[in-house]
Amino acid sequence: MQEVRRNGLGLKELPEDERPREKLRLRGPGALSTAELLAIILNTGTKGESVMALAQRIVAESNGLRGLMRRDLDSLLEVHGLGPAKAIKLQAAIELGKRVSTLAPEDRPQVRTPEDLAILFVAEMTALDHEQLRVAVLDTKHRLDRLVTVYQGSVNAAQVRIAEVFKEAVRANSPAIAIAHNHPSGDPTPSAADIALTAELNNAAKVLDIDLIDHLIIGDGRWISLRRLGLGFPRGN
Repeated sequence: MQEVRRNGLGLKELPEDERPREKLRLRGPGALSTAELLAIILNTGTKGESVMALAQRIVAESNGLRGLMRRDLDSLLEVHGLGPAKAIKLQAAIELGKRVSTLAPEDRPQVRTPEDLAILFVAEMTALDHEQLRVAVLDTKHRLDRLVTVYQGSVNAAQVRIAEVFKEAVRANSPAIAIAHNHPSGDPTPSAADIALTAELNNAAKVLDIDLIDHLIIGDGRWISLRRLGLGFPRGN
């Protein structure tokens, strides 16, 4: 009942860290639900219905993201609360998603070395003033499938939920991931907690039959590969 009541609130009435735009800024787009991403696209709701409630209703009426991707403009115009402007904007977003999904695998970045991973992570994460843990979900040839922000806060084995780190890879049936987190202090030297977390993730990866190919720690324009240093990874791997 609490969730239903909250969905009726306007975005300004929600706690700041639950507003979709703020949540995306702080945690990245991977942390948002389909309805929250849709709410950002729609921007406003209708009289008597908040934008979050409208977005959730559209997702439900479409039977989820897969059904939403199949809707054409005429179908969207039949949705109560979607005028022509919102429907056209949503149709454009759907089309972009379809085009991204058809990109050939060779167009996606391939991870062969820690330097390849650094290209994916360092530019954005070096400037963060808080810790984040991000995951690169990879395909069978270690090409990038998606980047996901899974944690924000103190990144260590005692506080990170291991299942969350592998959630997107399991959902996508991905054979490999790489992770990165930043040290806002600017010093990328791994702590004992960083090494313990890496070891715990490696143990989970074996159980899930997913390859953890590396763990980067990012500082102020510098980074360290724990695999290259042999920290938290089994010897000989």
